[in-house]
Amino acid sequence: MYFAALLARTEDGWEASDTELDDVETLSDLADLAREASPDDDTVLVLIEQEDAWFGVVRVDGEEDPRIYVSDAAAAARSSYGEILLTDEVLGREPGDDVADLDSLDLDGTEEPDGDSDDEESGGGDAVPHSPVGDSEILDDLGVGEKELKSLDAEDALGAIAEALGASEVLETVR
Repeated sequence: MYFAALLARTEDGWEASDTELDDVETLSDLADLAREASPDDDTVLVLIEQEDAWFGVVRVDGEEDPRIYVSDAAAAARSSYGEILLTDEVLGREPGDDVADLDSLDLDGTEEPDGDSDDEESGGGDAVPHSPVGDSEILDDLGVGEKELKSLDAEDALGAIAEALGASEVLETVR
């Protein structure tokens, strides 16, 4: 089960709104959705959690590129919403790293299959880490430091973040 909410900072504090991610297919779509929540180009946080597995925070400040933090990249990679957040930049890859250059391979049909082709389990090439990825300082100026963010458990992370921001009541109203 997923939960997603937008927290938009206003002059009067934080405003929360429940959000559906069904029509969101890319990070750009998600950033546009966040920007719509704040007509004054204030900070908007998109908070996403998958029950007890992982959580993600996307921060949009006006027209700047979104900043992303994901608590467990491997868990998020198994989620359609998580995949949106796991960009090459967040994973520390050069764009296109995971795409094989077929012209450079010498495939003539006589190749022997590898006995150990479990790349993901053996930590090979494109494996996604079972650890946090992204901008761990995403909430520093809002009162949630890197160490605290990394120590949050997926089960109660969004509540803890909202509490630190002084927005727990408004988040609970949309939960």
